[in-house]
Amino acid sequence: TDAQQPYFAYKAGVTANGDHWRLSPQAYYYWGPFGLLAEYVISDQRIRTTVAPIAADNLRNTSWQIQASYVVTGEAAGYKGGVIPLQPFNPRTGDWGALQVVGRFSELNIDDNAFRGAGTGLFADRSVSAHFVREWSVGLNWYLNRNIRLSTSFARSTFGFVNGGGTGVGAATTTPGIVTRQPENVLFTRMQLAF
Repeated sequence: TDAQQPYFAYKAGVTANGDHWRLSPQAYYYWGPFGLLAEYVISDQRIRTTVAPIAADNLRNTSWQIQASYVVTGEAAGYKGGVIPLQPFNPRTGDWGALQVVGRFSELNIDDNAFRGAGTGLFADRSVSAHFVREWSVGLNWYLNRNIRLSTSFARSTFGFVNGGGTGVGAATTTPGIVTRQPENVLFTRMQLAF
């Protein structure tokens, strides 16, 4: 998650075993102060168990996001160059840089086959690993000049589980007690220096 909390793990004894490929198309559009970015990802991996019961499968996990932004001070935005303030921060002259609002919605889905099988699941423990996570976030970027950006954002993640999962700690997982059913709320602040 945004707060670096794990919400999925394979069981102990599950390992990658074969081809792994990814496809990640992305599109963006910028027009003056407005920006829009969309992305879709497919990750396909052959896995197998190394302990009984021995099994193998190809798991195809998918994710996507859409993000919109608007520079309220009127500067043009761009994918590569970001935002360059027309009037860099200088309180003596009354210049405050550029201000941008952003919003994003994203989702990641774990392949249903990760949780197939008897008990808590063959490859992943449905009692502790989430089947999907959805997140929305809003933020504010303050560009003091072309080299310094201050950001703050709020993100809320919600988790979905297979067949009533998310109820406890699984004995056979590599990371017991990964996540609860409770949504996660995160407030971030960050300063970025670019040269």
